[in-house]
Amino acid sequence: MPIPVVMQQNNSQLVHYTNNNFINNYLNSFNWNQILATLTSKVITIVLLSILFLLIARVGRSIIYHIFHHADVKKAQQPDPTKSAGRNRGKTIYSLLQNAYNYVIIFFWLYSILSVMGIPVGTLIAGAGIFSLAIGLGAQGFVSDIVSGFFILAERQIEVGEHVTINAIDGIVSAVGLRTTQIRSSDGTLNFIPNRNITSIANLSRGNLTTLVDIRITPDAPIKKIETIMDQVNEDQAGKDHNVIGDPLVFGTVYLADGSLAVQACIACKSGSEDNVQANYLQAYLTALQQAGIELPLSPQTVQPPKKPTPPASSQATASPFKMK
Repeated sequence: MPIPVVMQQNNSQLVHYTNNNFINNYLNSFNWNQILATLTSKVITIVLLSILFLLIARVGRSIIYHIFHHADVKKAQQPDPTKSAGRNRGKTIYSLLQNAYNYVIIFFWLYSILSVMGIPVGTLIAGAGIFSLAIGLGAQGFVSDIVSGFFILAERQIEVGEHVTINAIDGIVSAVGLRTTQIRSSDGTLNFIPNRNITSIANLSRGNLTTLVDIRITPDAPIKKIETIMDQVNEDQAGKDHNVIGDPLVFGTVYLADGSLAVQACIACKSGSEDNVQANYLQAYLTALQQAGIELPLSPQTVQPPKKPTPPASSQATASPFKMK
């Protein structure tokens, strides 16, 4: 039933927002009930759309996970050690698909929200001016990240689970995405590196590696005896560790970076096992030297390397027989 005009005027006269009659008349000209109903409807629609896209995102991620998890379990049941590369490749593709799927869900969610709010998204995207503005505000870096990530994956430079050094950051590849590559350092730090900033990659999981074991000594230590004991340890450890390739080699006495002396051994091993091999052989060396009664320094002792001999006095420049005025 329509409300009489008099009643509307009485109601408008009863609503006083400010002391200014012009502002009061302007504000009373709005149909606040309709505005509130429209706003409530849009908020409810946005909330329902958000819940819907959240469910779609969870279901999609769950499907992707089960597909790759099932394939990974089948490969793990096969005794062939060469399947590890395929498993790493599968983890890399899984990480990339999860990343791309999240971007797609976010894009359509934002598109739906803007459409509900009445913003012509299609017209904005088609507008050349808006597209140029987007490129100028940062799309260049985004495109560069995607292109760099594509070539990294296409050339199989790195894969999830491999030990790498990227831009002086050492760790295990945790994920490879469209924009960033995640590296987990040995102390647990998760490093996010934009793909366009990756200038150098050192992959430590491809091929065999060499680890060095340094036994610090004092200048008066029995070096020959220490080397003999280390050679005996190498013979005793032969065949016990399948990660060791070939026979360890005792280099002899070397100067370390801090100026101390050490007897150094070189051990070739499989990639990824260098830390364990180094720790095991260092423990074996120290135990054997301790049983032989050889004392090692408790702290690094700096030893000055021999200086180059100075030229004889006869070869040095003699004073000029002429006096300076």
